[in-house]
Amino acid sequence: MAKASETSQYVLLPDQGLRTTATAAGAQARELFLGAEEATPSRGLRIDGRRVPMTVIDSIGPDGAKLVELTPESALTIRSLRPGVRLVPVVYYTPAVAPIEQVENPVSTGARAAATDTITLKVVSKTDNSPVVGAIVVAFVDFAARTGAKGVTDSSGQVSLALGSASIKLQRLYVYPLVGYWSLLKKNVTITTGTTVPLASLDLAYVDGVRWAYPNAPDSAGKGVTVGVIDTGVANHPDLVIAGGTNTVPGEDPKNFGDNGQHHGTHVAGIVAARGKPPTGIRGVAPGVTLRAYRVFGQGSGHASNFAIAKAIDQGITDKCDLLNMSLGGGQPDPVLKAAVDHARAGGSLCIIATGNDSRAPVSFPAREEMALAVSAMGRKGTFPTSSTGADAVAAPYGTDKKNFIAEFSNVGPEVDLVGPGVGIISTVPGGWEEISGTSMACPAVTGAAARALTPTILKMKRNAARSDAMVAAILATAKTLGFGPTFEGHGMPQAK
Repeated sequence: MAKASETSQYVLLPDQGLRTTATAAGAQARELFLGAEEATPSRGLRIDGRRVPMTVIDSIGPDGAKLVELTPESALTIRSLRPGVRLVPVVYYTPAVAPIEQVENPVSTGARAAATDTITLKVVSKTDNSPVVGAIVVAFVDFAARTGAKGVTDSSGQVSLALGSASIKLQRLYVYPLVGYWSLLKKNVTITTGTTVPLASLDLAYVDGVRWAYPNAPDSAGKGVTVGVIDTGVANHPDLVIAGGTNTVPGEDPKNFGDNGQHHGTHVAGIVAARGKPPTGIRGVAPGVTLRAYRVFGQGSGHASNFAIAKAIDQGITDKCDLLNMSLGGGQPDPVLKAAVDHARAGGSLCIIATGNDSRAPVSFPAREEMALAVSAMGRKGTFPTSSTGADAVAAPYGTDKKNFIAEFSNVGPEVDLVGPGVGIISTVPGGWEEISGTSMACPAVTGAAARALTPTILKMKRNAARSDAMVAAILATAKTLGFGPTFEGHGMPQAK
């Protein structure tokens, strides 16, 4: 007997757009979408009197895209009976942070490593010598070959690294703390067991890249504008005021839009809208905006599906978000997110998206989508310690002001619309504040500046494509070139009004 075909997940889309009501889809296609809303594993979907086995897992409304599970045979049947719809594979996207250095070739210490083959370091606070817990430590004996060892500090701040010797000279030592400290990069350093590595505490009054570009934001900056952060969720934090949100991850509680444990979305939200005051808190670029959180990454997960992101965009439009910050990407062009980004633009909302962090690679999707604004990352010498990992991001081209540079990790290309500060950025995370780099950080800085560019006249316009176009024109009109050239900075950095 033939083996039953395995099921796969797809996104069921209209022939155009995200919802049948917003397209020229025929009556048959609309009937299919409405009927699919009632599909169950036992009865499936009925098309022209035929039963097509299919399960609807989640839906963007009765007339909208649906996440479905079905066999290859069912997919073929739907495509033949209803050629006016699309079945798109589920694909995944990641946060657009600068990558942590990775060991690809562990140091060989033999089948039974002796105690002398392992070096134990202790990472402590430079201020009071207290242990730094949960810091990622990456040690390279050969950086070009990515040969070394990696570990995480324990409750005593200690980490054991299998480096094949009791004492060794490292080409590079990286330390990435979670909360409260600057990262660390040391080159050509010799370590032994017992070596102590001190980390400098974050100073919330420090002028990092965001505060250099957008200093002293008043409480009212961005008032009247609603910004949705489509990300890993946003935690409750004393510097943040969250107006509401939704979790669009299939199978999770829609009301649980808090941080999923990855810190990323909370950090992004703080760059846009933190309302704290140094030295006890930090300020975002537009603290007066109404902030909404849309969690598209599952609990503890670093991946978000195209369906979850599209559903969040659709919900953001429903919630009257003016700007939707998307510090994520990394996939190939995908019809689902293209439809969602275009749907937002047509509905009077604007998606602002990070270009990605693949070291001068082409702009990643969905930032390259024409109806979005794509944001690359720059840095400025003096806005992060020279001993931090931000030093790795310094690279040509340099701007008219030679302290400014395009971050080494930033993706670039003709699709870039704007540039923002993204190296060594301090912002909110669960339990405190953290320094992170990436186009993920440049994107919300630009989103905050964009919010401050929107006039009451624009905000009162009918929510349609003309409104979105007016927002784009107003934002680009504030941009000032930093001298990098269009491929790296687009129109330049938006100036806060």
